Amino acid sequence: MTDADQTFQDFNKALIQEFRANGGTVSGPFSGAPLLLLTTTGAKSGREHTTPLVYTTDGDRLVIIASKGGAPTHPAWYHNVVANPTVTIEVPGDRFEARANAAAGDERDRLFKAQAALMPNFNEYQEKTTRQIPVVVLERVKPQS
Repeated sequence: MTDADQTFQDFNKALIQEFRANGGTVSGPFSGAPLLLLTTTGAKSGREHTTPLVYTTDGDRLVIIASKGGAPTHPAWYHNVVANPTVTIEVPGDRFEARANAAAGDERDRLFKAQAALMPNFNEYQEKTTRQIPVVVLERVKPQS
């Protein structure tokens, strides 16, 4: 692991702790941003991993983008949701199980554009990479009755 990777992991760990300690309110670069915690099951390890991500909504669904800052590879969390689409979501005041699905075609494009309109850095991330950045839709799993 590089020093940059360790710094990023340390930043995320502190952000997750602050989010949970303050009911979803965080300081720093994500202050005021719509932030959720995504807990996935590792595609290879089978272990739980929690990642803080900004999101938008599309009706009752939450939308996240696997940008990894425009890196040439998808983030680990994306590989995890493809392998294990049942995830846990934490948003301010709520924690629930959801199903993650990668959007495709026109829906993917519509959702990406909607989030990029609110957070223009996503357009910059797409310009930095040759891969099409995945858009993931999170739908709450209804409890069994």
